[in-house]
Amino acid sequence: MELEEKNPDPKYGESRKFDPNFKGPIHNRGCTDILCCILFILALLGYFAVGILAWSQGDPRKVIYPTDSRGQFCGQAGTPLEKKRLLFYFNILKCASPLVLLEFQCPTTQLCVESCPDRHLTLVKAKLGNKEDREYYKQYCKDGVDFAKLSPPEILRDSLCPAMLMPSKPFTRRCLPALGTMKGGVVVVGNETSFSDGEGNNINATDVLEASKKSNVVVEARQVAMRIFEDYTQSWHWILLGLVIAMVVSLIFIVLLRFLAGVMVWVMIVLVILVIGYGIFHCFMEFRSLKGEPGADVTIRDLGLQTDFSVYLQIRQTWLAFMIILAIVEVIIIMLLIFLRKRILIAIALIKEASRAVGHVMSSLFYPLLTFALLAIVIAYWAITAVFLSTSNEQVYKVFNKTDCDYSRETCDPKTFNTSNVSAQCPDAECLFAFYGGETLYHKYLILFQFYNVFLFFWCANFVTALGQVTLSGAFASYYWAFKKPEDIPAYPIFASLGRALRYHTGSLAFGSLILSLVQVIRVFLEYLDHKLKGAQNKFAKFLLSCMKCCFWCLEKCIKFLNRNAYIMIAIYGKSFCPSARDAFFLLMRNIVRVAVLDKVTDFLLFLGKLLIVGIVGIFSFFFFSGRIKAVEEAAPSLNYYWVPILTLVVGSYLIAHGFFSVYAMCVDTLFLCFCEDLERNDGSSERPYFMSPELHEILSKTKRGKKIRLGEPQTMKKLYNNFVIWTC
Repeated sequence: MELEEKNPDPKYGESRKFDPNFKGPIHNRGCTDILCCILFILALLGYFAVGILAWSQGDPRKVIYPTDSRGQFCGQAGTPLEKKRLLFYFNILKCASPLVLLEFQCPTTQLCVESCPDRHLTLVKAKLGNKEDREYYKQYCKDGVDFAKLSPPEILRDSLCPAMLMPSKPFTRRCLPALGTMKGGVVVVGNETSFSDGEGNNINATDVLEASKKSNVVVEARQVAMRIFEDYTQSWHWILLGLVIAMVVSLIFIVLLRFLAGVMVWVMIVLVILVIGYGIFHCFMEFRSLKGEPGADVTIRDLGLQTDFSVYLQIRQTWLAFMIILAIVEVIIIMLLIFLRKRILIAIALIKEASRAVGHVMSSLFYPLLTFALLAIVIAYWAITAVFLSTSNEQVYKVFNKTDCDYSRETCDPKTFNTSNVSAQCPDAECLFAFYGGETLYHKYLILFQFYNVFLFFWCANFVTALGQVTLSGAFASYYWAFKKPEDIPAYPIFASLGRALRYHTGSLAFGSLILSLVQVIRVFLEYLDHKLKGAQNKFAKFLLSCMKCCFWCLEKCIKFLNRNAYIMIAIYGKSFCPSARDAFFLLMRNIVRVAVLDKVTDFLLFLGKLLIVGIVGIFSFFFFSGRIKAVEEAAPSLNYYWVPILTLVVGSYLIAHGFFSVYAMCVDTLFLCFCEDLERNDGSSERPYFMSPELHEILSKTKRGKKIRLGEPQTMKKLYNNFVIWTC
């Protein structure tokens, strides 16, 4: 059966009838999804309770300061250990034990000290030596050790002092052996290849190297983090200036779109192609300049993971990979532009109308600042609560021993350990601090509190995003349905729309964001399982997990698309979430061709705008922080990793550009749905005029009247469905 698209398939609902009294967002509305609103408020109260509980139990100092064998913090202000900032290991060789990887704790006595040893000295030599050696050695022993009364075997039996000292250097507040290499790759410690451990054994420097690597497995990332933190302290004002520039560029771009939409879109397309093309050219020049350089032909796989990321920029394969990635992106964009060349002309008309709407509702450009502020509060609350939850465990002590012992790795109390049966049956056993944990009711459900923290973070973040979408769509719908513009546009449309959303539709926003949050939490759980199964050999399990990750990724994209359009219908008609989502979906399906032809092509053009701003800021920041601009070379800060401020600026400029362009994107989506509603409500007669501009109506209506489609043919419906899935996901 051959039908015009204005007579859609009845299974997608009936078109709305003409209503002469309808003039935009309905003001006489009631509260929607009250049950979900109550649930959201109760969830927030529970979230605050979890935060208060975590803040009362947690101690962030556990993240900052290293702890000795008694669980005391080294270098903590206001304590006897304030001047003892460094952690010293009695026997660093024990850190080579696999226990380090299981419990993140070396099975040896650990002591807070003021400075690391700078010489090799054994306990026997110190006791038999002069007073200076004994005093020097005692600062690496437990308090109260008397060399005159106790013999070396007694001191070692009670683990009062280390058997030997070796030259060490502070590294992330820990004393690790001062390892080095001589010609030929020979490992040395303080210019010595081997030395005595004070117990009659000869230690090779290579063994110390392996132990140092194992002892550093937990804190190696902290070194990178500290260097990154130093870079931020040196470059934060330049980063702030770059973000301000990105904001100014975005604002100028939006203003130019208001008056020169058609020209700016084509300028944007050309500049994006040129910026990516320059990136390809720069990568090629770097790739060619490294030809013949020593070590430049080393592969990334052979290089492995390095904490100094600038090393990767010294090999040709890195620049080759960058060049290939940029070339692929360039080809994809050019191919899309070629295939969409006719649709771009139509999308420009929609952008022009969106520019007029933004011009009449200028306050909409500043609404993303409120969204950023609310999201910053949500992220900060989540991060602080997560830190306090992860540091709210108690000190757990366990039995560590050298020989076989039935009580090995069992919990113990250091205060009563020396008088217990354990010390009698296992003379060489020690009760040492192992990790932070606990067996109380709070600690038993700590993992649930962490999960609740993550879940509420997603829920609150999605709620803030939904609030912004409803607010903007309500304001732009007021513009569209105003017959005489700007006379019929209500005063302060943003504030009026925000008030309606909070007063009547908090429950609907919470409902939509709850559905999306459930899917996102499932995706996080799947990523956690994928991380745990990386070493597994079960290929079927990996395949099944990959399929589930892909399916839930697609589901999340589809839910975001449907939620976005449901929020527009909520802003206009004031219905609850489910009826609004149904109406939006049916309206889109009745206009499926326009969805593919117009709406998503416009989103693609706006994405190119964001890409252009990010590219401009990224290129200039790269030349500045890498010192390649001679005029400002002295002004550029000295950094460990110059990519730190560059990546920060790239991500920050994208978020800023996304904030400004999200207003345009929401405006386009709102105008598009209103346009579809307008076509269904009116037949174009003189008694029923269209609310859109005549130019836009003439251009957009051609995309539907110009062709006839056979809705009854399976191939046609399959093609339309595929287009819908591709453009939504």
